[in-house]
Amino acid sequence: MQAEFNFSDNPFAVLTAIVAPAVLTNASSVLSLGTSNRIARVVDRTRVVMHELAGLAEGSAQHNVYLAQLTQLQERAQYLFRALRMMYFSLGCFAASALISVLGSAMAFYQMRAGFRMLATLGLGAGILGVGGLVAGSALMVGEVRVALAQITHEAELARTSFSKGEGI
Repeated sequence: MQAEFNFSDNPFAVLTAIVAPAVLTNASSVLSLGTSNRIARVVDRTRVVMHELAGLAEGSAQHNVYLAQLTQLQERAQYLFRALRMMYFSLGCFAASALISVLGSAMAFYQMRAGFRMLATLGLGAGILGVGGLVAGSALMVGEVRVALAQITHEAELARTSFSKGEGI
Protein backbone atom coordinates (compact mmCIF):
# COMPACT_ATOMS: atom_id res chain seq x y z
CA MET A 1 0.00 0.00 0.00
CA GLN A 2 1.33 3.39 -0.99
CA ALA A 3 1.34 6.09 1.67
CA GLU A 4 -0.17 9.37 0.59
CA PHE A 5 1.82 12.53 1.12
CA ASN A 6 -0.04 15.69 1.96
CA PHE A 7 1.77 19.02 1.90
CA SER A 8 -0.54 20.38 4.60
CA ASP A 9 0.97 17.81 6.99
CA ASN A 10 4.44 19.26 6.48
CA PRO A 11 4.60 23.01 5.80
CA PHE A 12 8.39 22.81 5.61
CA ALA A 13 8.19 20.75 2.43
CA VAL A 14 6.77 23.68 0.46
CA LEU A 15 9.13 26.13 2.15
CA THR A 16 12.13 23.95 1.35
CA ALA A 17 11.06 23.50 -2.27
CA ILE A 18 10.93 27.28 -2.69
CA VAL A 19 13.84 28.39 -0.50
CA ALA A 20 16.47 25.94 -1.78
CA PRO A 21 16.40 27.30 -5.35
CA ALA A 22 16.38 30.86 -3.97
CA VAL A 23 19.53 30.22 -1.92
CA LEU A 24 21.23 28.59 -4.90
CA THR A 25 20.14 31.52 -7.09
CA ASN A 26 21.85 33.85 -4.64
CA ALA A 27 25.02 31.73 -4.69
CA SER A 28 25.05 31.80 -8.50
CA SER A 29 24.58 35.57 -8.47
CA VAL A 30 27.49 36.11 -6.08
CA LEU A 31 29.76 33.81 -8.12
CA SER A 32 28.70 35.58 -11.33
CA LEU A 33 29.55 38.96 -9.84
CA GLY A 34 32.98 37.76 -8.68
CA THR A 35 33.65 36.20 -12.08
CA SER A 36 32.64 39.41 -13.84
CA ASN A 37 35.08 41.34 -11.64
CA ARG A 38 37.87 38.89 -12.52
CA ILE A 39 37.06 39.34 -16.22
CA ALA A 40 37.37 43.11 -15.81
CA ARG A 41 40.79 42.68 -14.18
CA VAL A 42 41.98 40.42 -17.01
CA VAL A 43 40.73 42.91 -19.60
CA ASP A 44 42.52 45.78 -17.81
CA ARG A 45 45.77 43.80 -17.60
CA THR A 46 45.47 42.78 -21.27
CA ARG A 47 45.19 46.45 -22.28
CA VAL A 48 48.28 47.33 -20.23
CA VAL A 49 50.28 44.47 -21.76
CA MET A 50 49.19 45.41 -25.28
CA HIS A 51 50.19 49.04 -24.65
CA GLU A 52 53.60 47.91 -23.40
CA LEU A 53 54.05 45.59 -26.40
CA ALA A 54 53.46 48.47 -28.81
CA GLY A 55 56.56 50.26 -27.53
CA LEU A 56 58.95 47.29 -27.64
CA ALA A 57 61.11 45.95 -30.43
CA GLU A 58 59.88 42.64 -31.83
CA GLY A 59 62.00 39.71 -30.69
CA SER A 60 63.43 41.51 -27.65
CA ALA A 61 63.42 39.67 -24.32
CA GLN A 62 60.85 42.05 -22.84
CA HIS A 63 58.66 41.71 -25.95
CA ASN A 64 58.69 37.92 -25.57
CA VAL A 65 57.81 38.21 -21.87
CA TYR A 66 54.78 40.35 -22.69
CA LEU A 67 53.73 37.98 -25.49
CA ALA A 68 53.78 35.10 -23.00
CA GLN A 69 51.70 37.15 -20.57
CA LEU A 70 49.23 37.93 -23.33
CA THR A 71 48.84 34.21 -24.05
CA GLN A 72 48.17 33.48 -20.37
CA LEU A 73 45.70 36.36 -20.14
CA GLN A 74 43.84 35.00 -23.17
CA GLU A 75 43.66 31.55 -21.54
CA ARG A 76 42.38 33.09 -18.30
CA ALA A 77 39.73 35.07 -20.19
CA GLN A 78 38.50 31.92 -21.93
CA TYR A 79 38.16 30.10 -18.60
CA LEU A 80 36.34 33.08 -17.08
CA PHE A 81 33.88 33.55 -19.93
CA ARG A 82 33.02 29.85 -19.98
CA ALA A 83 32.56 29.90 -16.20
CA LEU A 84 30.34 32.98 -16.42
CA ARG A 85 28.17 31.29 -19.06
CA MET A 86 27.75 28.26 -16.79
CA MET A 87 26.86 30.44 -13.82
CA TYR A 88 24.28 32.38 -15.83
CA PHE A 89 22.84 29.07 -16.99
CA SER A 90 22.65 27.93 -13.36
CA LEU A 91 21.02 31.18 -12.35
CA GLY A 92 18.30 30.65 -14.95
CA CYS A 93 17.81 27.04 -13.88
CA PHE A 94 17.43 27.98 -10.22
CA ALA A 95 15.00 30.80 -11.02
CA ALA A 96 12.96 28.37 -13.15
CA SER A 97 13.11 25.79 -10.37
CA ALA A 98 11.77 28.30 -7.83
CA LEU A 99 8.88 29.27 -10.12
CA ILE A 100 8.11 25.64 -10.90
CA SER A 101 8.11 24.90 -7.14
CA VAL A 102 5.56 27.63 -6.50
CA LEU A 103 3.34 26.33 -9.30
CA GLY A 104 3.76 22.75 -8.08
CA SER A 105 2.78 23.80 -4.56
CA ALA A 106 -0.40 25.34 -5.91
CA MET A 107 -1.18 22.13 -7.79
CA ALA A 108 -0.55 20.09 -4.64
CA PHE A 109 -2.86 22.39 -2.70
CA TYR A 110 -5.63 21.89 -5.25
CA GLN A 111 -4.89 18.15 -5.34
CA MET A 112 -3.94 18.14 -9.02
CA ARG A 113 -1.69 15.10 -8.76
CA ALA A 114 -0.72 14.69 -12.40
CA GLY A 115 0.23 18.36 -12.71
CA PHE A 116 2.07 18.26 -9.40
CA ARG A 117 4.10 15.21 -10.43
CA MET A 118 4.97 16.74 -13.78
CA LEU A 119 6.07 20.02 -12.19
CA ALA A 120 7.96 18.22 -9.42
CA THR A 121 9.92 16.34 -12.08
CA LEU A 122 10.57 19.53 -14.06
CA GLY A 123 11.63 21.40 -10.91
CA LEU A 124 13.98 18.64 -9.89
CA GLY A 125 15.45 18.51 -13.39
CA ALA A 126 15.99 22.27 -13.47
CA GLY A 127 17.60 22.13 -10.03
CA ILE A 128 19.92 19.29 -11.03
CA LEU A 129 20.95 21.15 -14.19
CA GLY A 130 21.54 24.29 -12.13
CA VAL A 131 23.74 22.50 -9.61
CA GLY A 132 25.63 20.83 -12.45
CA GLY A 133 26.22 24.21 -14.07
CA LEU A 134 27.38 25.67 -10.78
CA VAL A 135 29.84 22.81 -10.27
CA ALA A 136 31.12 23.12 -13.85
CA GLY A 137 31.49 26.89 -13.52
CA SER A 138 33.35 26.49 -10.25
CA ALA A 139 35.67 23.93 -11.84
CA LEU A 140 36.41 26.40 -14.64
CA MET A 141 37.20 29.03 -12.01
CA VAL A 142 39.69 26.63 -10.43
CA GLY A 143 41.35 26.29 -13.86
CA GLU A 144 41.53 30.06 -14.21
CA VAL A 145 43.07 30.43 -10.76
CA ARG A 146 45.67 27.82 -11.72
CA VAL A 147 46.66 29.86 -14.79
CA ALA A 148 46.66 33.10 -12.76
CA LEU A 149 48.93 31.53 -10.16
CA ALA A 150 51.32 30.33 -12.88
CA GLN A 151 51.34 33.84 -14.34
CA ILE A 152 52.04 35.47 -10.98
CA THR A 153 54.79 32.94 -10.24
CA HIS A 154 56.42 33.62 -13.62
CA GLU A 155 56.23 37.40 -13.14
CA ALA A 156 57.70 37.13 -9.63
CA GLU A 157 60.59 35.03 -10.98
CA LEU A 158 61.25 37.60 -13.69
CA ALA A 159 61.23 40.38 -11.10
CA ARG A 160 63.68 38.49 -8.86
CA THR A 161 65.98 37.84 -11.80
CA SER A 162 65.86 41.49 -12.90
CA PHE A 163 66.53 42.81 -9.39
CA SER A 164 69.39 40.40 -8.79
CA LYS A 165 71.05 41.68 -11.99
CA GLY A 166 70.39 45.27 -10.91
CA GLU A 167 68.18 45.95 -13.93
CA GLY A 168 64.97 46.83 -12.12
CA ILE A 169 61.68 46.02 -13.77
